[in-house]
Amino acid sequence: MAELTLDVARKILDVALAKGVEKKLKPLVVTVLDARGCVKISAAQDGTSLMRSEIAHGKAYGALAMGMGSRALFQRAQEQAYFVSAVNTMAQGRLIPVPGGVLIQDGSVLLGAVGVSGDTSDNDEMCAIAGIEAAGLKANAG
Repeated sequence: MAELTLDVARKILDVALAKGVEKKLKPLVVTVLDARGCVKISAAQDGTSLMRSEIAHGKAYGALAMGMGSRALFQRAQEQAYFVSAVNTMAQGRLIPVPGGVLIQDGSVLLGAVGVSGDTSDNDEMCAIAGIEAAGLKANAG
């Protein structure tokens, strides 16, 4: 697969949302970006809070921008807070350096990223990984 198709992005989104329902998580927003950082698909479950869409996008965008899953970005922010803060300033505040942003890979080829927000960061990440793996792709959470 050379690029992330809408059908594959929809599968990732549907499975990620279904995993949240299965685990009885708080309402989620799932955003799938292609390798260019453009929104391929995004959806919010009923009852999500106001900023969840922006947070989901920021988790996926941060993973793409830094070339690492947002769990690794979270670790880097703890170890090099000034660096991540400076990068986020350059990115106009669009990076959300906490787990829940997962790179989508086909082997070693980067196809995009998924960002999930609504529950704990660990649960958000679990849903993103479930969606990516259900599509037969490799999830890189960092």
